[in-house]
Amino acid sequence: MEIWINPACSKCRSAVQLLDAEGADYTVRRYLEDVPGEDEIREVLTRLGLEPWDIARTQEAAAKELGLKEWPRDAGSRDRWIRALAEHPRLIQRPIITADDGTAVVARSDEAVRDALSRT
Repeated sequence: MEIWINPACSKCRSAVQLLDAEGADYTVRRYLEDVPGEDEIREVLTRLGLEPWDIARTQEAAAKELGLKEWPRDAGSRDRWIRALAEHPRLIQRPIITADDGTAVVARSDEAVRDALSRT
Protein backbone atom coordinates (compact mmCIF):
# COMPACT_ATOMS: atom_id res chain seq x y z
CA MET A 1 0.00 0.00 0.00
CA GLU A 2 1.23 3.48 -0.80
CA ILE A 3 -0.12 6.83 0.37
CA TRP A 4 0.45 10.02 -1.59
CA ILE A 5 0.75 12.89 0.85
CA ASN A 6 1.62 16.52 1.28
CA PRO A 7 3.04 16.73 4.83
CA ALA A 8 1.53 20.22 5.22
CA CYS A 9 -1.98 18.79 4.73
CA SER A 10 -3.95 17.98 7.90
CA LYS A 11 -5.99 15.29 6.09
CA CYS A 12 -2.75 13.60 5.04
CA ARG A 13 -1.33 13.71 8.56
CA SER A 14 -4.56 12.26 9.95
CA ALA A 15 -4.53 9.44 7.40
CA VAL A 16 -0.91 8.56 8.25
CA GLN A 17 -1.72 8.60 11.97
CA LEU A 18 -4.62 6.23 11.41
CA LEU A 19 -2.50 3.90 9.27
CA ASP A 20 0.12 3.88 12.04
CA ALA A 21 -2.50 3.24 14.72
CA GLU A 22 -3.80 0.28 12.72
CA GLY A 23 -0.26 -1.09 12.27
CA ALA A 24 -0.53 -0.89 8.48
CA ASP A 25 2.40 -1.70 6.23
CA TYR A 26 2.64 1.20 3.79
CA THR A 27 4.99 3.47 1.88
CA VAL A 28 4.76 7.26 2.05
CA ARG A 29 5.13 9.17 -1.19
CA ARG A 30 5.54 12.91 -0.94
CA TYR A 31 4.04 13.49 -4.34
CA LEU A 32 5.04 17.17 -4.53
CA GLU A 33 8.70 16.03 -4.43
CA ASP A 34 8.32 12.65 -6.16
CA VAL A 35 5.91 13.88 -8.83
CA PRO A 36 3.84 11.24 -10.62
CA GLY A 37 4.04 11.26 -14.40
CA GLU A 38 1.09 11.20 -16.76
CA ASP A 39 1.09 7.40 -17.09
CA GLU A 40 1.15 6.96 -13.33
CA ILE A 41 -1.73 9.41 -12.92
CA ARG A 42 -3.69 7.44 -15.55
CA GLU A 43 -3.03 4.22 -13.61
CA VAL A 44 -4.16 5.74 -10.32
CA LEU A 45 -7.29 7.14 -11.97
CA THR A 46 -8.11 3.65 -13.26
CA ARG A 47 -7.58 2.23 -9.77
CA LEU A 48 -9.78 4.97 -8.29
CA GLY A 49 -12.45 4.58 -10.96
CA LEU A 50 -12.39 8.36 -11.40
CA GLU A 51 -11.63 10.95 -14.05
CA PRO A 52 -8.85 13.56 -13.68
CA TRP A 53 -11.31 16.36 -13.00
CA ASP A 54 -12.67 14.30 -10.09
CA ILE A 55 -9.32 14.53 -8.27
CA ALA A 56 -8.39 18.08 -9.29
CA ARG A 57 -8.16 20.74 -6.59
CA THR A 58 -9.84 23.57 -8.46
CA GLN A 59 -9.34 26.13 -5.69
CA GLU A 60 -5.54 26.03 -5.91
CA ALA A 61 -3.77 29.09 -7.33
CA ALA A 62 -2.45 27.07 -10.29
CA ALA A 63 -5.98 25.92 -11.09
CA LYS A 64 -7.19 29.50 -11.17
CA GLU A 65 -4.25 30.54 -13.36
CA LEU A 66 -5.04 27.73 -15.80
CA GLY A 67 -8.78 28.45 -15.74
CA LEU A 68 -9.34 24.80 -14.78
CA LYS A 69 -12.95 25.30 -13.70
CA GLU A 70 -13.86 26.25 -17.26
CA TRP A 71 -12.14 23.28 -18.92
CA PRO A 72 -14.43 20.74 -20.57
CA ARG A 73 -14.91 17.53 -18.63
CA ASP A 74 -15.10 15.02 -21.43
CA ALA A 75 -13.06 12.25 -23.04
CA GLY A 76 -11.48 14.67 -25.51
CA SER A 77 -10.12 16.81 -22.66
CA ARG A 78 -8.92 13.95 -20.43
CA ASP A 79 -5.27 14.09 -21.57
CA ARG A 80 -5.16 17.86 -21.06
CA TRP A 81 -6.36 17.41 -17.46
CA ILE A 82 -3.85 14.62 -16.81
CA ARG A 83 -1.02 16.74 -18.23
CA ALA A 84 -2.04 19.61 -15.92
CA LEU A 85 -2.02 17.30 -12.88
CA ALA A 86 1.45 16.02 -13.80
CA GLU A 87 2.81 19.53 -14.41
CA HIS A 88 1.15 20.99 -11.31
CA PRO A 89 1.02 18.21 -8.68
CA ARG A 90 -0.52 20.57 -6.09
CA LEU A 91 -3.69 20.18 -8.13
CA ILE A 92 -3.97 16.49 -7.17
CA GLN A 93 -6.45 15.77 -4.40
CA ARG A 94 -4.83 14.22 -1.36
CA PRO A 95 -4.21 11.88 0.28
CA ILE A 96 -4.55 9.01 -2.17
CA ILE A 97 -4.00 5.46 -0.95
CA THR A 98 -3.25 2.73 -3.46
CA ALA A 99 -4.43 -0.52 -1.88
CA ASP A 100 -2.81 -3.90 -2.24
CA ASP A 101 -5.78 -5.31 -4.15
CA GLY A 102 -5.18 -2.98 -7.11
CA THR A 103 -7.75 -0.35 -6.14
CA ALA A 104 -7.22 3.10 -4.67
CA VAL A 105 -9.15 5.61 -2.57
CA VAL A 106 -9.03 9.34 -1.98
CA ALA A 107 -8.56 9.08 1.78
CA ARG A 108 -9.90 12.40 3.07
CA SER A 109 -11.82 10.75 5.92
CA ASP A 110 -11.13 8.07 8.51
CA GLU A 111 -13.79 5.93 6.81
CA ALA A 112 -11.92 6.11 3.48
CA VAL A 113 -8.63 5.16 5.17
CA ARG A 114 -10.32 2.18 6.84
CA ASP A 115 -11.83 1.25 3.47
CA ALA A 116 -8.32 1.14 1.97
CA LEU A 117 -7.10 -0.93 4.91
CA SER A 118 -9.89 -3.44 4.34
CA ARG A 119 -8.67 -3.96 0.76
CA THR A 120 -5.27 -5.39 1.72
